[in-house]
Amino acid sequence: MREPILKQVQCLSPSGLHHMAYKEWGDADNPDVVVCVHGVSRVADDFDDLARDLSTDFRVVCPDVVGRGRSGWLRDPQHYQLPQYVSDMVTLLARLDAGSVCWVGTSMGGLIGLGLASLEGSPVRKLVLNDVGPSINGAALARIGAYLGEDVRFGSFDEAAAYIRSISQPFGPHSDAEWRKLAADVLRQDEKGQWKRHYDLRLAQPIKATTPEAAKAGEAFLWASYDRISCPTLLLRGAESDLLTPEVAREMTQRGPHARLVEFPGVGHAPTLMHADQIETVCAFLMESPRSGQ
Repeated sequence: MREPILKQVQCLSPSGLHHMAYKEWGDADNPDVVVCVHGVSRVADDFDDLARDLSTDFRVVCPDVVGRGRSGWLRDPQHYQLPQYVSDMVTLLARLDAGSVCWVGTSMGGLIGLGLASLEGSPVRKLVLNDVGPSINGAALARIGAYLGEDVRFGSFDEAAAYIRSISQPFGPHSDAEWRKLAADVLRQDEKGQWKRHYDLRLAQPIKATTPEAAKAGEAFLWASYDRISCPTLLLRGAESDLLTPEVAREMTQRGPHARLVEFPGVGHAPTLMHADQIETVCAFLMESPRSGQ
């Protein structure tokens, strides 16, 4: 099957129930499962090209993290944080009845995978971290936070698409058609016909409320989590990335799971996994033995 099926699963937060939507590609009975999780302001559709290629050999599941895309929103925005996201993914994996999975995570999606892979008895048997690590450059986080919560609306799709393209320049060179898809995936019209981004703007609240002390404690926690990971790990980095510094990437190759590092020239934060060289790198890593049952 080369086209996905749209599904959803019910999840629980401290403030109530919400649904998480996901796209499922490939044979639903395939025991080899890949879960692909997007960045903070993106959606499951980001992985369409990668998932289409992988679906020949894998069952590929791409969720919209709560607060984004087709998924529900949380009643309390303070729960838009990693513990809630990891909890939702555990619920998703239970729905999939997957004993073990490969994980591909871009930015925030990588941190969710990092957290899940660090747990005792984790189902993650291979981990791909796309341009993210335990230490996040504060300037890059500020850049992302600056536009994350802005309530910007546009009278036409073309205007909105130009805005998405402008804030996404670190993704690196893309064709006009690719930029149009990257925009269309995260835009929708409101009740007045204006175009806006397809996520809960309150996502920005926990980021803006983070104190330097909390950020330092969070970084220490993530490094400790990274050091507990034992599965094969591939670290992708945009060579021009301002979020994952060369120093942090290098340290990630020397501790914890000793990640294998691959850098893509001319790309910042983050590689979109839309281009052949990026897709082939991920596919080759996931196709290496051992796979499920091996």
